[in-house]
Amino acid sequence: MTLRIDLGVAELAATRFAISPLSETVSGLQQLAGHQRRASNLPWLRWAADELAGDPLDLPLTWPLIANVRASWPEFLVPAPVGAESAITDDLAALQRTSAGQVRASLRYVFGETLPGSVASLAVRPAAGLRAIAAELLAAHDRLVAPHWSRIRAVLDADVSYRAKQLVAGGAEKLFADLHPDLQWRDGRLLLRRPRTERPVNLGPGGLVLIPVVLGSPEVLIKKSTSTQTTVRYPARGIGALWTAGTQTPAASTVRLLGRVRTELLETLRSPATTGDLARMFGVTPSAVSQHLRVLRDSGLIARERSGRNVRYAITALGIRLLSE
Repeated sequence: MTLRIDLGVAELAATRFAISPLSETVSGLQQLAGHQRRASNLPWLRWAADELAGDPLDLPLTWPLIANVRASWPEFLVPAPVGAESAITDDLAALQRTSAGQVRASLRYVFGETLPGSVASLAVRPAAGLRAIAAELLAAHDRLVAPHWSRIRAVLDADVSYRAKQLVAGGAEKLFADLHPDLQWRDGRLLLRRPRTERPVNLGPGGLVLIPVVLGSPEVLIKKSTSTQTTVRYPARGIGALWTAGTQTPAASTVRLLGRVRTELLETLRSPATTGDLARMFGVTPSAVSQHLRVLRDSGLIARERSGRNVRYAITALGIRLLSE
């Protein structure tokens, strides 16, 4: 089945990007539950399993909503972020603003009229249930996502920056043509998968919110109906290098040319990182890292880009070629 989103001029003009720590948290829990696991996330999954082995998370309300055999899950778990750079507390506040009617409608859509156990309790007392779910998701975020958030955020920022350039260069057609292989932009419509029978998406107020995801499935996820803005969650670029960057043994010739520290920095920057990230990874001061970054940047081996208050660095095509020789 093909999902179809009809976008008028106003909706297209209001379409925006956002980064959501809550989206990463829910996606990570779904990966732990075995849903559409992504091979590139296996290092994180192994780390998370070890982290939880001795002290499991207690998610009595959240886990049944995620870890089940249903084809979908309640859409209110990942509301559209209010801004481009929401904190986890902002996302959870938006979750708790879901109305009782919207909670019950979403639960019926996923589970049918006969709700199991704790799901039925949530339907009876939605406000109290959402507060408890928010607390559970905050605990999950702090244990599983926060330790890696800086590096995850750098990948998400790099993706949004790249997509914004695509939009400027070629408008919606260029943006959506490159967002994911399963997406098509045609005649003012965004289509997910090749059309045979089409099903329209019930758009929320305003335009789309495009959310790159690291700890998620390899598929595009579009809300068919929503209590907030319609979100399109898609795999971020550069996920493959996030958990493996810096783990390969550098070639001796590159080490002779750059020195071991700069070569290891260059290898690490296969995945974007900030100066602070690199200082923590290498156990040195930010000023020491900055000196090496300046040399690598002046040589055209890495690029520097500002995102809000953060400056991130990433390897260039020239740097990749050097490491490959």
